[in-house]
Amino acid sequence: MDNDDLKRARGAWQLRGQARPDAAVEPGPGQESVWDYPRPPVIVDDARLVQVRLDDVLIAETRAARRVLETASPPTFYLPPESVQFDCLQADTESSFCEWKGQAAYFSVCVGKHCVKHAAWTYPDPFAEFTAIKDYLAFYPGRLECYLDGERAQAQAGGFYGGWISKEIVGPFKGEPGTSGW
Repeated sequence: MDNDDLKRARGAWQLRGQARPDAAVEPGPGQESVWDYPRPPVIVDDARLVQVRLDDVLIAETRAARRVLETASPPTFYLPPESVQFDCLQADTESSFCEWKGQAAYFSVCVGKHCVKHAAWTYPDPFAEFTAIKDYLAFYPGRLECYLDGERAQAQAGGFYGGWISKEIVGPFKGEPGTSGW
């Protein structure tokens, strides 16, 4: 993607966290609205216990996660590589591109003969603004068991986005029906 294409992709987003749309849920005490998150996204350190499991096998665990917060999306949790059991990961050949973070590489997560394709991803060479998550891994809560301080995260709708929905987050969220223009 050349610089002009990248500028067009980044400029296409009309909603940038400056104001909540009428459809946004008002957050209660201790909650965050995804409509208060900015675009471009930001990275926030998170010291809560983050765990990822497949078939009751601990794949990753940390208190040093980084959340990526972006308008209209539940947070995506990125875990430091030293917190991940790499013997349970197999590199996939597929990749995707984020106009903010760069080229993503994917992994299948396997326990015994049970493999979940494209269950994790990383940015091995992110854009300069996102080097804080270089080589960190993110996991899809719809494909694996993902926990935040013991609460099982719910998956963001649509299957592509990897946001973690917990009781502290209110939407509506990108990925739900009718949100493709967000």
